[in-house]
Amino acid sequence: MFVTAAIVIQDRWVELQQMRYVIAVAEEKNFTRAAERCLVVQSALSHQIARLERELGAKLFDRTSRRVELTPAGEAFLPEARQSVEAAERARAEVTAAAGEIRGRLAIGAIPTVGAIDLAASLKDFRARHPQVQISLRMGASGDLVDQVRLGSLDVAFLGLRPETPPTGVCGVELARGELVALVPASHPLADERAVDLNRLADEVFVDFPAGSGGRAQTDEAFAAAGVRRRVAFEVMAVDFIARLIRQGLCIGLLPASIVSEFPDLRVVELVDPPTRVEHLVWGRLRPTPAAAAYLSGLGVADEQLLSPPRRRDG
Repeated sequence: MFVTAAIVIQDRWVELQQMRYVIAVAEEKNFTRAAERCLVVQSALSHQIARLERELGAKLFDRTSRRVELTPAGEAFLPEARQSVEAAERARAEVTAAAGEIRGRLAIGAIPTVGAIDLAASLKDFRARHPQVQISLRMGASGDLVDQVRLGSLDVAFLGLRPETPPTGVCGVELARGELVALVPASHPLADERAVDLNRLADEVFVDFPAGSGGRAQTDEAFAAAGVRRRVAFEVMAVDFIARLIRQGLCIGLLPASIVSEFPDLRVVELVDPPTRVEHLVWGRLRPTPAAAAYLSGLGVADEQLLSPPRRRDG
């Protein structure tokens, strides 16, 4: 299979690089950041997009001094551009894989609290086996990550969700289920308690993930169900910084039990009727690229699972 560097749209050639530029601007919502991402000067990127707009006979972006937004024509063009670029990259990767060498890219997304696997070790092992693959890692909230998998911006993602809200529109496996626990400083009055219910935490100051994230929604709903109003004074995405705030005695937090062993100087207090979190490994509905398939294989995902909807790993 061979792929040219352009496709035909309405009897006009559209170069793959132009489509990459459109994708970058649409995702970054900024020409300067898009140019930096594409490793070109902004004037060159702007020139190519303006040229593409002339060739298509339609504006793809509305530009103001403060923001860049897709026009209706741009909204229609973007998914086709993504599919074309993905098809070209997949074709190149398939050709090199058929020749016995896996190349291309592997874009991974992950929540900050992955506990089912050692993510860093998995990347090290993959790099050792496939040194020609360019690996990227993006941390974020589960909802954003699964959206990026659906769009093709990420090849695979590690998510943490409530049991009743499995990911949709993707393929995947369930990695693990675990409970949330309270993490408190060693000097805290509850430090020696074995377990407490959420009502005992009503007067505490909390650190939690930012509002709108899946992890935050789960704890908010658990407290609401218990009829407890709590004060979240610190909103933090990085788990290490959450632990630092707790260590200083500024707050307490709820984290998955699978990761709290990373902080042996803090005290773990179990919860009565704790919220349960499910970790998922997901990828797109199209057959994964050779690089993504190799990474998934290294994590124990069987070939017949690659086109399956999310399910339990042992299922």
